[in-house]
This record gives sequence, structure tokens and C-alpha cells, in this order.
Amino acid sequence: MTGNTIVTDNPTQSRFEIHVDGTLAGIEDYTTSGDVLSFNHTEIYPEHEGLGLAAVLVGSALDQLRARGLKVHPVCPYVVKYLGKHPEYQDLVS
Repeated sequence: MTGNTIVTDNPTQSRFEIHVDGTLAGIEDYTTSGDVLSFNHTEIYPEHEGLGLAAVLVGSALDQLRARGLKVHPVCPYVVKYLGKHPEYQDLVS
């Protein structure tokens, strides 16, 4: 992965976004129910695939949930797989 990478929450569109050098590179769509966010779909745009950005996006989004005292309901298969490989986030699973 190269360049300046930033992950931000965009609550008006119900998604986390990953930007590389100011360009939107992918999204994590979610729905909210109380203090639980269901991560429904992870997408990295084709021109940014193969750079490990999905892991950066999901990890950063989970870190942001933890900081806000929220939980995650993993619906997206990628997020389920990520959580299986990263037990340090199991406390966030609803």
C-alpha cells in the first residue's frame, strides 16, 4: 500500500470510506440499530484492489466503533473472515 490512506465514517451515507491520496478507494456499507452497526458490504474499487486496503478499512472501522463504544454485527463475508483472523476484535461482536 502506498500513499496517504485515511478511513472516515460517512454517517449520511451509512458507510465507512477509505481514501488514498484524496481519492475514494472503497467503502464499508452499514446499517445501524441502537449501538450496533451491521457491516453489510465491503468493496474496494478495481483500481485499488490487491493493496490490502480492505483489511485497513475494516480494521480502522472496528477501531472507530470501539472508541465510540459501539458493537458490530458482521454480515459481510469479508468482515466475518477478518474477525476470525483478528480475535482482538471479538469483544465488539454483537
